[in-house]
Amino acid sequence: MPFSEFYGNIDVVNRLRDMLRRGHFPQAVILAGPSGSGKYTLALMLAKAMNCLAPVETDGLPDFCGQCSNCIRIAQSEDLDARFAEAVEARENLRETDKKETRLFVQTHPDVLVIPPDPPQMMIKMDQVRRVIETIYYRPGEAKERVYIFTDSAFMKEAANSLLKVLEEPPGFATIFLLTENTGELLPTLRSRSMIVSLRALPVEEIEQYLAKHRPQWTAKQRALAARLSEGAIGRAGGFDEPAYTAARRHALTILNSALRTGDHSELFKITETYRAGADGRTKIENLLRTIYSLLQDLTFLNSGTPGFIRNIDIESELNKLAESVDFAWISSAADRVAEVERGMRRNLLRSLSLDALATALER
Repeated sequence: MPFSEFYGNIDVVNRLRDMLRRGHFPQAVILAGPSGSGKYTLALMLAKAMNCLAPVETDGLPDFCGQCSNCIRIAQSEDLDARFAEAVEARENLRETDKKETRLFVQTHPDVLVIPPDPPQMMIKMDQVRRVIETIYYRPGEAKERVYIFTDSAFMKEAANSLLKVLEEPPGFATIFLLTENTGELLPTLRSRSMIVSLRALPVEEIEQYLAKHRPQWTAKQRALAARLSEGAIGRAGGFDEPAYTAARRHALTILNSALRTGDHSELFKITETYRAGADGRTKIENLLRTIYSLLQDLTFLNSGTPGFIRNIDIESELNKLAESVDFAWISSAADRVAEVERGMRRNLLRSLSLDALATALER
């Protein structure tokens, strides 16, 4: 996959490639953008371009061959979810005493290290940053440049402060990428020592055109729904799982209806009992909370008289009925309550009880 196949934000991509061409690429780069906007894909592409053994040019800018040993090994990290799952499984197979001291990394090339958030808190931890500190000042063994990719901006405080020390005096042969959906989550001192590059959200029409070409088996209705729910992120649109989303949305609607209308929580309790511990349960509740946010945003659009902006266009009539029962103050309070559940997840609070408490807190 050469740079030409990176969809959208071509001006940003070419600016970064031009920095490579001129030899002025910064030692630390913050890639910001919504989930699915291509931050991780772009970071790996740049890692390949920095370390390709048979570099090429396209449109007068650096590119990578995709076939040399460096390109091939770096590309093995492209499926981050699969590599992350493998790392989690490998740690689970360790002795209990070793598990506690083992942190997660993804490394398919000896000089390119991917640092994902470490479960169960899903945060970048001190031991992960310590690994970076221990290796970053050694010259690369098989590549031209050492590359470190932090895939999330949720740092434990001690870890963030330690990384800051590296950014103050980075070696000239290493590049650090910090990926984030919100630059405000990073310490101001980290931001000040990095170049911030933002990937903008793509227009709905542009995403629908992309889906028409790459997902021809989808109906126009499915493409429209995926494009609106993607929040301008092409990766999220292309990977849209309609059955999983509609299942999460049914649960989200049950929670909102239970709070606003019925007062009967029996159906709610049946649903929340299915949100168990473990990685699968975490993914399930993350999808649910994201879906609730989506519905709350649509209710805001309806209450503000701008129905053309709603994303869940296939259930507009049901949303209109819900909108009659809420005002802006309730929507704002509901968003705050959902944020509390997210914070509780990081503290490993029982998920089913957290959702029960959410529904109760939302009652008018």
